[in-house]
Amino acid sequence: MKGTKWLLFKVTALILVLVAFASAFVIYGYNEYAFWIMLLISSAAGLAFMMQMISAQKNIHRFVTKIDSELNLTERDSLYNFPAPCIIIDSDAKILWYNRDFEEKIYPDDDPFGISLSKILNVDIEKIYCRKGCVVEYGGRTYRIFSNLTQKDGTSLSILYFDDITDFATLQKEHSLSKPTVVLIMVDNYEDLLQNVKESEKAHVLVQIEKLLEAFMEKCTGVIRRISNDRFIAVIEERHIAEMIAERFKILDKAREITVNERLCVTLSIGVGRGGKDLSESEIFAKQALDMALGRGGDQAAVKTEGGFEFFGGASKGIEKRAKVKTRIIATALIELIENSEKVYIMGHRFGDLDSVGSAVGLGGAIHNMGKPVKVVLDGVKNLAGNLIARINENEDFELFMSPEEALASINDQTLLVVVDTHNKDFVESTELYQKAKHVVVIDHHRKTVNYIDNAVIFHHEPYASSASEMVAELIQYFGDAGRLSSYYAEALLAGIMLDTKNFVMRTGVRTFEAAAFLKKLGADTVAVRSLFSNTIDSYQKKTKLVASAEVYKKCAIAISDVESEDIRVVAPQAADELLGISGVDASFVIYESNGTVYFSARSLGAMNVQVIMEKLGGGGHQTMAGAQLEGVSLESARQSLLEAIDQHIKEIS
Repeated sequence: MKGTKWLLFKVTALILVLVAFASAFVIYGYNEYAFWIMLLISSAAGLAFMMQMISAQKNIHRFVTKIDSELNLTERDSLYNFPAPCIIIDSDAKILWYNRDFEEKIYPDDDPFGISLSKILNVDIEKIYCRKGCVVEYGGRTYRIFSNLTQKDGTSLSILYFDDITDFATLQKEHSLSKPTVVLIMVDNYEDLLQNVKESEKAHVLVQIEKLLEAFMEKCTGVIRRISNDRFIAVIEERHIAEMIAERFKILDKAREITVNERLCVTLSIGVGRGGKDLSESEIFAKQALDMALGRGGDQAAVKTEGGFEFFGGASKGIEKRAKVKTRIIATALIELIENSEKVYIMGHRFGDLDSVGSAVGLGGAIHNMGKPVKVVLDGVKNLAGNLIARINENEDFELFMSPEEALASINDQTLLVVVDTHNKDFVESTELYQKAKHVVVIDHHRKTVNYIDNAVIFHHEPYASSASEMVAELIQYFGDAGRLSSYYAEALLAGIMLDTKNFVMRTGVRTFEAAAFLKKLGADTVAVRSLFSNTIDSYQKKTKLVASAEVYKKCAIAISDVESEDIRVVAPQAADELLGISGVDASFVIYESNGTVYFSARSLGAMNVQVIMEKLGGGGHQTMAGAQLEGVSLESARQSLLEAIDQHIKEIS
């Protein structure tokens, strides 16, 4: 041990004696006898403290001497002069011995004897005993610590060896940062965007897009090439991808500044393949990421890694595609699949609403007209379309509906399963039925989620569509005579459209009205459709109570239902719609509990993206209509989670 601590002991004892002397003087003044008695007692106490410290010092010396006696002179010199930091610690990780390199390179400012290792280095003591050692950073250097544990005479001692791997760590970091990453960039709806634009204006827009991408690549050590009119591919070093993520892909905002005819703005979809083993795998990741970005409505960047997806942007609404070429191709392929199948089962999401059940019923009617056995699979009790189901049963002379249990027992390899109004494996009416099906078709309009059905023969996904019923109405127009549905089937599809568009107010495009017009030609009666939305007086009162109890937080109306009822799944979305009518409210959220699970129903008029907020809670949906659910939490805890998600979203977009 150095002389520093011995000097500290002596100074401490002297201070105690002086304090005792001063105390005695203050208390007893010039009372000679009492003064000397008190001074003697205080000095004895200081001497006792000093003797105790000396005793502890001797004990430490005995311990170190014992270690030293077990090493010969050559071993001591070799260890002390070893060209790497070494220390010996006890079972409490206190330093008992250290060599010259440790003193000079790691802890030169003071004597580390008796100090806990964790106070010097930010290290997990348990990890230093791993076979591969433990990596720590200290003083701008990187060390890998290896250990050797010995036990003798009931004492545990460990010798730690510090391997300086700074050069290797720097090289490894540089290798990771310089790793090439593939980026795919696409101009959203390129053809529709520039369809009615003059050639001169089109050239001007294209030049602006290319200048934007050139500016995007200026700070990057990479290359970019155009692979088609609306697609670009770039190879960029990983270090720059990290910067883009930190800036949340500012290029998306700059792209929206480019306008066409002073009315439409350009939006980009970006897919980033990050962390692939090689360029080929990175390209595959980039394609998957671009598909996810497009499936979520475009105008956003998706980053794909081995661990999953990250999303940035998505502030604007999806641009409606006017051409129906894709719909015609999908319809032709679907007809062929139906004809080659023995029977067809159609299934929506759990707790099916008018869009889920309505689109299934409409497609089922067309398939029935083709002469093919068809069933709509749903839970007859747990659904939100009781009026529609009753109406179909009254007008049809065959059983269109089937329970999931019956479908599971009768499905075979020649059965075609069509999933409507959802593309998430976890949200379908029966997960077991989906897993057993050999041939699956998906028809959905919700923005793409990570857990999507990835084995579909046909994946008809249009996030700009108002509803699954609109998509089905477009498809059956190419079914020929089979597409001439009875009026009650047409009304089922129209009800689905009206539900998701809030009576043609939200998410309504040109093709939405065209689909509604087609259904009207088939005999759909709007009065009859309106009757499918009728509620009881009890449901209406519950909705009114929910609206009245709402609070406004950062332009978000939040209502909580503390009463569990059978019709809460119908009442909550209706209350969320009503809350949007409050002045100064950009989004509304209704929280309710059912069977031990807390549900969120979110709505907006477009000023706030509720889909992104619900995704932070594990849900999803559309920019203007979304939802989520949490297991095993209280309503108050769910409310706090919602407030945090709103705060985080506002912080991200500000």
